[in-house]
Amino acid sequence: MIVRHIYVAEKHNFYGHHGKEPSNYPMIEIDEATCEKGMGIIGDRFYNYKPDYKGPITFFSWEVYEDICRIFKLKNLCPSTFRRNIIVTEVDLNSLIGKTFTVQGIDFLGTQEAAPCYWMNGAVAPGAEDAMKGRGGLRAKILTSGVLRKNNRAIK
Repeated sequence: MIVRHIYVAEKHNFYGHHGKEPSNYPMIEIDEATCEKGMGIIGDRFYNYKPDYKGPITFFSWEVYEDICRIFKLKNLCPSTFRRNIIVTEVDLNSLIGKTFTVQGIDFLGTQEAAPCYWMNGAVAPGAEDAMKGRGGLRAKILTSGVLRKNNRAIK
């Protein structure tokens, strides 16, 4: 697995906004993320969100990003549009659901798919929610603290 991009956002744009307009908090790309056991990424909207939360960190596949761009003929879509924290390549994220895995020395527990929602139809393109079903990314718990860095390989 290679970490291609790392993003954090101060607050939620879509999460918890059903029936309301989305907010406009940007995803900020960073070179490294400090992951704190049981808490999340320091500086992210899901940091210390609630006790034993199922997904204080999210992963998204670079290959899915490329496929969505191809399907919808999008040339300038930023990977941050999907509002996932860690964009990775060379791994089937769904295979990590229910499993412990290690990235760059940090242990994670894959808890569930980060299922796409109807907001993707506006943020990406009409039909994006359906196109992403079953491949919306991975929610995970952080089991050990450490620092993730872009363009680094390591998974067990």
